[in-house]
Amino acid sequence: MSDSSITTGKAIGSQTMPDIGMAAPADYFELLKPRVMSLVIFTGLVGLVVAPGTINPIIAFTALLCVAIGAGASGALNMWYDADIDLKMARTANRPVPSGRVTSGEAFGFGITLSVGSVLTMGLVVNWVAAGLLAFTIFFYAVIYTIWLKRSTPQNIVIGGAAGAFPPMIGWAAVTGSVSVESIALFLIIFMWTPPHFWALALFSSKDYAAAGVPMLPNVAGERETRRQIMLYSILLMPVTALPVLLGFAGVIYAGVTAVIGLGFLVFAYRVWRDAEGEYKTARQLFAYSILYLFLVFSVLLVEQGLGLAAPLRAVIVL
Repeated sequence: MSDSSITTGKAIGSQTMPDIGMAAPADYFELLKPRVMSLVIFTGLVGLVVAPGTINPIIAFTALLCVAIGAGASGALNMWYDADIDLKMARTANRPVPSGRVTSGEAFGFGITLSVGSVLTMGLVVNWVAAGLLAFTIFFYAVIYTIWLKRSTPQNIVIGGAAGAFPPMIGWAAVTGSVSVESIALFLIIFMWTPPHFWALALFSSKDYAAAGVPMLPNVAGERETRRQIMLYSILLMPVTALPVLLGFAGVIYAGVTAVIGLGFLVFAYRVWRDAEGEYKTARQLFAYSILYLFLVFSVLLVEQGLGLAAPLRAVIVL
């Protein structure tokens, strides 16, 4: 992308992406990807609550606010860079930048300002380990995933999914000032959950991705292979979800709930794998269920901790 694309419209085939700049506050809020942000805040909160030790409520609130702003910054930078392909997809064409309500320069400046502000505030108010993780998360999503992986490999979401898995580690580090095996377990749950979740979306959005030239797995390897990969990653997700029990910071309630909802996840994934009709009904069902699944996994951790029912936490192993 040339430097001029930051401030001027970009030609896309026979279309030119407008760069008018008639933004309302709601447009800037949309740049933050609020639905993604809500999940990031929630998983960050769980990491903060289940971490051993105590934290001042004001500092805890500041940490979560920084996580939220950092996630929003990543979203804004993603929309800035991806405006050309967003314009080609029906699902994203009305986003603030491709629609022209926010200029490329405004989106870029907004994202950079929020990035710097959230990281500096996290470091000065909370601790620099959490700030470093937040900075790396923003960099990973905006540069490694958005600029590099998304347009270059069908494994983009497998590797790039790490960006969405860092928030519970950041919450943990906000309390402990360290990274531990337990916080890595929380990271791995989201990391392994991301491929079946996102590939389900990619199945019923494959025409959009093909139009934009994004090498998503269904468009490169085919739907049959994508369905097989969804089943494979769903199976691998189950033992990873059990790690909090094995590491001693989740109890019998967590074990029971995750066993039941994990079985449900496998049933939905199996239906996607065996679906030969191509109507994507099963893929849509898995996509919706996967969101509920992740919410329940982290919710039961939160509830157990709040009720004091979690197993005693083992010693934190600082990496």
